[in-house]
Amino acid sequence: MVDRSEPLLKMPDVALEQARMMLDRARWAAARMQKLDRTAVLRICEAVAKAGHARAQDFAEMAVRETGMGVVAHKVQKNQACSQGILDLYRNEDFISPRIQADRKIVELPRPAGVIFALVPVTNPVATVYFKAMLALMTRNAIILSPHPQAKGVCAEAARVMAEAAKAAGAPDGSIQVIDAPTIPLIEALMGDERIDLIVATGGPAVVKAAYRSGNPAIGVGPGNAPVVVDDSADLKAAAKRIVASKSFDNSILCTNESTVLAFASIADRLLEAMKAEGAHLCTSDQVAKLRALLFTDTGFNTAMIGKDAEVIARAAGFSAPGAKILVTPVDMVQPEEKLVREKLAPVLAFARVPGIDQAISAARSMMRKAGQGHSAVIHSRNEGHILAFAAGVPALRVAVNVGASLGASGFETHLGPSMTIGTGFAGGSSLGENLTPQHLLHFTRIAYNKDSGEAFGNFAGLDPLNLPKRVAAPMSLAVNNSEADLRAELRKIILEELKSVLAA
Repeated sequence: MVDRSEPLLKMPDVALEQARMMLDRARWAAARMQKLDRTAVLRICEAVAKAGHARAQDFAEMAVRETGMGVVAHKVQKNQACSQGILDLYRNEDFISPRIQADRKIVELPRPAGVIFALVPVTNPVATVYFKAMLALMTRNAIILSPHPQAKGVCAEAARVMAEAAKAAGAPDGSIQVIDAPTIPLIEALMGDERIDLIVATGGPAVVKAAYRSGNPAIGVGPGNAPVVVDDSADLKAAAKRIVASKSFDNSILCTNESTVLAFASIADRLLEAMKAEGAHLCTSDQVAKLRALLFTDTGFNTAMIGKDAEVIARAAGFSAPGAKILVTPVDMVQPEEKLVREKLAPVLAFARVPGIDQAISAARSMMRKAGQGHSAVIHSRNEGHILAFAAGVPALRVAVNVGASLGASGFETHLGPSMTIGTGFAGGSSLGENLTPQHLLHFTRIAYNKDSGEAFGNFAGLDPLNLPKRVAAPMSLAVNNSEADLRAELRKIILEELKSVLAA
């Protein structure tokens, strides 16, 4: 009897087959990218940066419409910084030529990763597309971008604009590609594909863990939850201005944003007054309770409030805060059990008083116990002892000083590597302990000579692996026959012997 429980002809998964074809194109493109010289790569990067920068405003507006998150003007800044800004920063750096260390008798040859599979978060969609594509091209990699489903439209359009500009400037077709209709099963299947050389995962903890489980090399990042110390030596007016501007930047959807202010008790009231002058709304105890109930559910943060304006969040909570840039919620307990000191990708800022630096460190460590380890912290201070003690005491790998956390820890207002992917290191469960930069998308083959002083180091000056002198190939031969005529005669002899044996049979 025929088993009818399964269809006789199983239809293929069209989306998965199309994505696998993208992987084949990407492998082809990656192989050809690695043959491009520095001049060609720079030309491609210039064209892509120009194309992205020209659409920075359009894509910022599209992103806010599609996701309902953030501030258009601030997204424009991020889009510009992650296109032309990234190009200008790395324009004079060489990720292609051999590096000769004559004193160490070592030659380093850059080795691109190959095919990069990059996950794009809903919070910073276009800026992340720009950033990861630019870094991939600079290091001669091909990239496939997988956007969050809630931002797939704007991400796909942004990626296509960059792909067209790259191809027109001489990049292989397939150097930049995007998944138009991402789904969790599709993403998981692709992350485990052997044609992927590196996964760069920016997003929620579940996405990052899936990347590390894929079996392919991965760079993932953890959640932020930045404590902000303001001590009694700080310029309070400047600190207040920076904190409010940073917490309200793009409605606080950068993972580096401030979570909780830990203010020395001796200056706390003056700091709050300065913050109110900058547009902060200081919540009453009743309003704090309403915000806590609105923002946190049994399953975690209320995602409907991510990236919303402070006024919108206040109305949703049941009170009015006209003109507010951020909502400040005083809390007594700085522990993960107090929900308001957890990561909040919204312009809501917890505020606590501490007696001194030791208590500030203890509070910061406590609030980061469940989230934010390895990520970021900030201190506003002129006391080097306090700064050093704080940096040594909190489990953060970047401690920004006298700057807003959003753009300071992410490297756009400090000399850290400007990045949309923030590594959290061992403490945060990441293989990356710093801000993602082009250097993380390539390795090096190292030619290492015997260090004995009697063994001379070779002269590699002027040699280019992409344009080495042509090598004369040795002629093919069978046994000792070296001439082409002898080779042909030998082949004829073999063929005749085979024919004789066949006919005889």
